[in-house]
Amino acid sequence: MLLVLFVAACDRQISQAQFQYAGLALGTSFSVKVSHKPVEIDPAWLKNQIDLKIEEVDRSMSTYRRDSELSRFNRNPTTDWQPVSEALASLVAESLEISRWSGGAFDVTVGPLVNLWGFGPDPRTSKAPADEKIAAAMARIGYDKLEVRLQPPALAKRIPDLYVDLSAIAKGYAVDNVARYLETLGIRDYMVEIGGELRLKGLSPRGGPWRIAIEKPVAKMREVEKVLSLTDISIATSGDYRNYFESEGQRFSHTIDPRTGRPITHRLASVTVLSHTTRHADAMATALMVLGPEEGYVKAEKENIKALFIVKDDDGFVERATSALTGYLRGGAS
Repeated sequence: MLLVLFVAACDRQISQAQFQYAGLALGTSFSVKVSHKPVEIDPAWLKNQIDLKIEEVDRSMSTYRRDSELSRFNRNPTTDWQPVSEALASLVAESLEISRWSGGAFDVTVGPLVNLWGFGPDPRTSKAPADEKIAAAMARIGYDKLEVRLQPPALAKRIPDLYVDLSAIAKGYAVDNVARYLETLGIRDYMVEIGGELRLKGLSPRGGPWRIAIEKPVAKMREVEKVLSLTDISIATSGDYRNYFESEGQRFSHTIDPRTGRPITHRLASVTVLSHTTRHADAMATALMVLGPEEGYVKAEKENIKALFIVKDDDGFVERATSALTGYLRGGAS
């Protein structure tokens, strides 16, 4: 569900990185930049290992691959416990925690609605679905219909046709997976980015924090809204301005509110979250985007979440940062 709304294009000396690798994976683009690496690490070998780490996530959590672990679970109509990998069970457990925290604004079972509105693996649509089709899809969703067990790892459905979609957290998890691996190799200065979700560590090639641009939430162009200097943190952005369709003069965003069965209609254009892991930032950005400019901001402020809300108004956009983020906006935190 999360779209690439985040660019890392501010560091003019990025070409000085000792190692750079970019490509396509998980239905989007990725890039890895390492400022300093141990000399004994062969770049070609490291690229292959990064591919393998991303492939692990795709093979387990993709809804676009019929042979993925998650797709097999979705196709199986049994309501008995189904054994899964420890990684998949752990990520589902974390997803359910965020689902409960958000009151269902974030819901990994929202897939039938995402597909119905044309933003999933099914063919795209150019018009809003009928109310009865929305109601039928709504009957198939609900995070409370999904159970997870960590030991031994397993998932269970309470209804046979429950469909789990980890799109709003899996890219963040993949970033963390690659970052963890880099650190096992002794790499301490890096940036890992997949689909706009980033993990930053140590120093950039210019010897200071990584400079990351938050995109202005406008369609059909790319402009910088704000630049942050960051390190040792993860960051993700969710928004409504790139992936959408228009029908009869109305725009329908790819961000679906599981509580209504329809795309969001509020004036929040994008929300950026900084967190300790990329998967948490990824999922939390989606949750806050669905909650909207008022409810989302209040919950983020109460929970001390580092978040920047960019809200549409009659004159353009208004920024609203939580108290936990203000130090980063001043450039005084890292």
